[in-house]
Amino acid sequence: MEVFYYMVFGFLALIVALLELSKTAKDRVATSSAFNSFKNNYLLVYSLMMAGDWLQGPYVYFLYSQYGFDKGDIGRLFIAGFGSSMLFGTIVGSLADKQGRRRACVTYCITYILSCITKHSPEYKVLMLGRILGGIATSLLFSAFESWLVAEHNKEGFEPQWLSLTFSKAIFLGNGLIAIVSGLFANLLADNLGFGPVAPFDAAACLLAIGMAIILSTWGENYGDPSDSKDLLSQFKGAAVAIASDEKIALLGAIQSLFEGSMYTFVFLWTPALSPNDEDIPHGFIFATFMLSSMLGSSIASRLMARPALKVEAYMQIVFAVSAVTLLLPIITNFLVTPSSVKGGGISFGGSILVFGFCTFEACVGIFWPSIMKMRSQYIPEEARSTIMNFFRIPLNIFVCVVLYNVNAFPITVMFGMCSIFLFMASILQRRLMVVAESHKSKPQDWTALRTQDEEAEALNI
Repeated sequence: MEVFYYMVFGFLALIVALLELSKTAKDRVATSSAFNSFKNNYLLVYSLMMAGDWLQGPYVYFLYSQYGFDKGDIGRLFIAGFGSSMLFGTIVGSLADKQGRRRACVTYCITYILSCITKHSPEYKVLMLGRILGGIATSLLFSAFESWLVAEHNKEGFEPQWLSLTFSKAIFLGNGLIAIVSGLFANLLADNLGFGPVAPFDAAACLLAIGMAIILSTWGENYGDPSDSKDLLSQFKGAAVAIASDEKIALLGAIQSLFEGSMYTFVFLWTPALSPNDEDIPHGFIFATFMLSSMLGSSIASRLMARPALKVEAYMQIVFAVSAVTLLLPIITNFLVTPSSVKGGGISFGGSILVFGFCTFEACVGIFWPSIMKMRSQYIPEEARSTIMNFFRIPLNIFVCVVLYNVNAFPITVMFGMCSIFLFMASILQRRLMVVAESHKSKPQDWTALRTQDEEAEALNI
């Protein structure tokens, strides 16, 4: 492997280490021992949940190809996963608010374990069922756990600012360190030890089972609105009323969909962007480098959020703008750097430039996750937190399904340009969110009152 990759990885590792070791009193927030115990328990569970997810990533496509399925068959399996998340995600999110977030987290574990078990079958229908289960699990992973954390944090009476500490550390570990270790461990099981591509899924199921046991033994239950006995349709309608009536929530949903849609598209595009002529690139090592960049971003985010005077809404405008510029690099290098026509070989000069740009984008992703979690905790009403969060994922999943279906229909530069435009739009909307938040500081929206008003108005119309 070329020295270039080791240099980039070593440079990023050094910066992350320096940032973590050089934290001063300004970068740290004094907390209580009770909060630290609560935070560490959540971080342990969240890390196990993310490990169960990350272990599967490197070998999903390879496993399907080993079973003899072609690119079209595999693409339909991936579309089924995102489609399942879109169709069933909102339902399970509402059930989490209604039946309990702890119960939803346990359901995530069970659903994902069942999804892992289906990977032992070479039957297409069984694998399709596994993708559907995986899509449901993904919706729960990105809504139920955060909803439980926010509600439990507030119920325990901890300082609101301390929530940012948990968010930033969860991303540092779950989306950074755990991702790197999981990738290496999956490689060890499947290749070095010769257990085959199904082994990482078995390991994921074991970790999910351990996490489920910790949840059942240490977590309490909390609900969105336990006094509300309305059916799911009423919950959906109430969440829609909250989004339509509060511009802050609508803006937050649009920002999240634009950024995450670009992020998931990037996942499909970075490999052909770095190896347009079938260059020999170390995919696993580059992935680990991207995850290290995400750790760098989460470390920066923890410093930013430790300063009460610095608003998340302000610095995220810059983050979105920077991320938009980084995804313009494939277009810029295509014009400024003469593309190589030689097949194979090592990474090109243009590809080396893109590696730095993509690492910068991943650092922006590392800043984005704890920051968007912080804003969601501020603006989304507790009564329907999981429902609204899964509402946000509907346009995201539609977008990703469309991209997957048409990934070969457009040149890669067009796809990157589209993502860059979306990120610039996110920056503009973030500016608008800051303005609206400042103007509505005096009194938060009463979601319950808004829902009641809407129901009364409908009754009068009838």
